[in-house]
Amino acid sequence: MDANGGIEIERKFDVDELTPLPRLNDLPGVQAIAEPMTFDLEAIYFDTNDLVLSAVHITLRRRTGGDDAGWHLKLPETAGRRREIHAPLGGGDGQGEADVVPESLAQLVQVYVRDAPLVPVARLRTTRGVHALIGAGGETLAVLCDDRVRADRLIDRPSSAAWREWEIELVDGPEDMLDAGQAVLAAAGILVSRHASKLARTLGDRMPAEPPPDRRRPTPTGPAGNVLVASLGEQIGVIRAQDPQVRQHATGSVHAMRVALRRLRSVLATYRSLVDPTVVHYLRTELGWLAAVLGGSRDEEVLQRRLTGLLDREPPVLLLGPIRARLETRSETDADTAVRTLGTTLDTHRYFRLLDALDALVASPPFTATADQDARVVVPALVAKEWKRLRRAVRRAAETVPGPQRDLALHEVRKRAKRLRYAAETAHPLNPKRAVRVSGFAQKLQTMLGDQHDSVIARERLLRRGGVDAYLRGENTFSYGRLHAQEQQKAAEAEALFWKAWTNRP
Repeated sequence: MDANGGIEIERKFDVDELTPLPRLNDLPGVQAIAEPMTFDLEAIYFDTNDLVLSAVHITLRRRTGGDDAGWHLKLPETAGRRREIHAPLGGGDGQGEADVVPESLAQLVQVYVRDAPLVPVARLRTTRGVHALIGAGGETLAVLCDDRVRADRLIDRPSSAAWREWEIELVDGPEDMLDAGQAVLAAAGILVSRHASKLARTLGDRMPAEPPPDRRRPTPTGPAGNVLVASLGEQIGVIRAQDPQVRQHATGSVHAMRVALRRLRSVLATYRSLVDPTVVHYLRTELGWLAAVLGGSRDEEVLQRRLTGLLDREPPVLLLGPIRARLETRSETDADTAVRTLGTTLDTHRYFRLLDALDALVASPPFTATADQDARVVVPALVAKEWKRLRRAVRRAAETVPGPQRDLALHEVRKRAKRLRYAAETAHPLNPKRAVRVSGFAQKLQTMLGDQHDSVIARERLLRRGGVDAYLRGENTFSYGRLHAQEQQKAAEAEALFWKAWTNRP
């Protein structure tokens, strides 16, 4: 992937055809203005027919002409700042297919576009005069672009327009240079553009309206439903952020996305009395499905790291037979399969419909009457129920004889601790101190039992897909047995820590 680019920091200004350029030498740090250069540019903007990218301030275009010809994807970061990612035009002649978005960029917006096609929505032809602002060391601090634009809207009642605008974009200059430039222009009666972008101006009344501010902030005396919506919205945001990272195999992205899915599923279970049960059932089923797919990739990654650590800590003299090669080959094969499965899953209609359903849940929650009751009454009661479920699970584990059944019971305790943790975290806006205390304790239990469960999985691999296979091949199984015993000891230590922590629970 060619994803060169950077952070774009700029401001646009509306001017008419006869407006003269200001004295840019008056800007702080500017020593000279380079000889102006003129470019003829053409840009085709891509979006879905219902403009989902424009609605979230994402710009995707194919530009020809100038010194930055190619595909440009602009992702919003903070006010006035956008991350710009480039891809080449492609093709042996440098042109490529004009209406086919490069896969490297399409992946970055798939979570918004889903299964809708990307189509040309606007064409802009711009005659651009570039004035580079040079600093004392000869560096380019910023550029002022004097643009004369001819624009065509290509969708839904096509139309055309023409205008002139200025754009000051930072290169190597400080950010306060934009403020200084704006002040100089304001003194000449030139104001910041009323339009967020050229594309917004071209789309006109088809440009998606800004959503109203969400006033459903969770408060003790506010509706309990606000607490749920805030928690859901936060985790849906994580999924949107991690989807393109997972597609590009970024480190840690699978884990982050999987945790968000688990949090959503857990919170929906805790707050099930606030939402239409059919919606809760559908979402929890689909979230569980997707989390399991991500788990195939994540679990293999964790297991491989654990087994590698075991092998690295063993004296070489005690590693008999090709144990390292066998375990690594098995892990790599399983990991490759899991990655391919995950990549396919993220392009399915089922996944896209899940995203649609999550968006709809936050935008217009199908609440029950309970959601309208005071959060300070409803939410603590829901957290208390999770406490009770955890205590029952611990009692069952204590009554189970050591062995595989105890392992399963402790795994259930871990899941209950995790649900209590997530429930307590949703209550943070209502009672921060209590929420931190409960969630911190639950997380401690979750961590201890997570180590115990990881040991169970590692022993399973060492026994059945390691030692047994090695035996059938006639290889030495001594080292598999040693590592299995070490893992058994680790599991016992983790379980002992859990029981001690539970005895001293708050």
